Amino acid sequence: MASSSGASKGAIDALMRAPDSSRKYASLQRLQSDHIPNPRFLIETRTYQQQFSTMYFLRLAALKPSVDAAALSAWDDTSIAGEAVHHCDRVLDVRQGELCWISGTVYMDMALKPNILDDITKDHWLAAPPPRAKYTDPGRDRVLLEDESGRLRLVGGMLGTQNLVTGCVVAVMGSETKDGDFEVLDVIIPDLPPQTQTEQSGRKGKGKGKVVLCSGLSFRGGLKESFATDLLAEWLLGELGDQAEQDTASTVVRLVLAGNSLGAPLSVPVPAGEEKAKKYGYDASAYNASPALALDNFLSQLLPSLHVTVMPGETDPANVSMPQQPLHPAIFSSAKGYGGSTFDRATNPWAAEIGGVGFLGTSGQTLDDVYKYVEGDDRLAMAERLLRWRVVAPTAPDTLWSYPFNDQDQFVIEECPQVFFIGNQDRYETSLVEGAEGQRCRVVLVPKFAETGEVVVVDLETLDVEVVKFQLRE
Repeated sequence: MASSSGASKGAIDALMRAPDSSRKYASLQRLQSDHIPNPRFLIETRTYQQQFSTMYFLRLAALKPSVDAAALSAWDDTSIAGEAVHHCDRVLDVRQGELCWISGTVYMDMALKPNILDDITKDHWLAAPPPRAKYTDPGRDRVLLEDESGRLRLVGGMLGTQNLVTGCVVAVMGSETKDGDFEVLDVIIPDLPPQTQTEQSGRKGKGKGKVVLCSGLSFRGGLKESFATDLLAEWLLGELGDQAEQDTASTVVRLVLAGNSLGAPLSVPVPAGEEKAKKYGYDASAYNASPALALDNFLSQLLPSLHVTVMPGETDPANVSMPQQPLHPAIFSSAKGYGGSTFDRATNPWAAEIGGVGFLGTSGQTLDDVYKYVEGDDRLAMAERLLRWRVVAPTAPDTLWSYPFNDQDQFVIEECPQVFFIGNQDRYETSLVEGAEGQRCRVVLVPKFAETGEVVVVDLETLDVEVVKFQLRE
């Protein structure tokens, strides 16, 4: 007993002893970086009086000069079997048997594509059909090219290699057949837009720090999800890991939550005999605030030390049509107090400049919709096509709900970003896309954190990326 008491007293004395003044304790300071948001996707006054068709003409007017210039450079002085290729200004100017090239907007006539008019007329259905993984049907799909004058059907084996979708602007070279179709021999797309920050990437001292991309937190108010997100919060705050991990955390200048931060609340079993009669209309007693409170608590831990950008997603309480507007501040009872300083409620899509590096990203709906139009499962290649088509949401407003812009198509990519990310994907993928004029863009598919426990870290100085995984051992 005496020895035990003495040991305890020695341990207490050690704890009460003053810190050793000869030891040096590291004090890390988080890097700071400039953040310039781009308000292009903000809609101040929303009205739905205008027609959606205006968007296609605005998109064609914006991209036609670029695709025409690329086509002229590629096909100038081109001859096939002794016949020179000439340019037709309009679709209706095409003549049978003449070798020519034209430009316009692609429209995919697909039998399996959802049509709101068909849904209304087929009111004998007892339930809506389940959503399709793909719209493609090679035997019945038709590819059309349209401009302000009319439409022309495109045919030919060349189309099978292009993975075209509704809304992309292209130039096609070929000739009209006796059936009135246009047989395509070659296709030109706008390719990467100009990039003004090219000289800033890859040079030390220009872009410092790192940005963490995360999507699909899907807070539901459960216990297991709090463990993973708590590990993420502790790592971002430098409270997890050794000195090397803390050094890495100090270089993180911003966390971007790319949509689907909230999920469906967990159902709470009702004790027998306490069931309530179902009410008509809105039932306030059925509202479960657990997901919103969990997200707010998570953000409240980070915001005193770290800048956070929150984008809305498909499962978040935001408008469905693209571009989705920022989440309402009422959702963030505590975090909203940091608005204007470290808390940024952003749109989807979202564009900004961080440390001189241009970012453009979506929460995943744009790529998910394009995926249904084309064969195959290579989502990374599809994301790269969005950049080369210069349209972040080409299928809007055909099958992706969208706001009807009437002055400018905001989905057109006018300047090539240096980082282009897509959130809420099944797995992490990345590539470095380079253009003919020296453009460099890091394309990143960000996985769902709730399913994978992974976040993506982007180095602003080199555009290199790495994945950090937070996983609980069973």
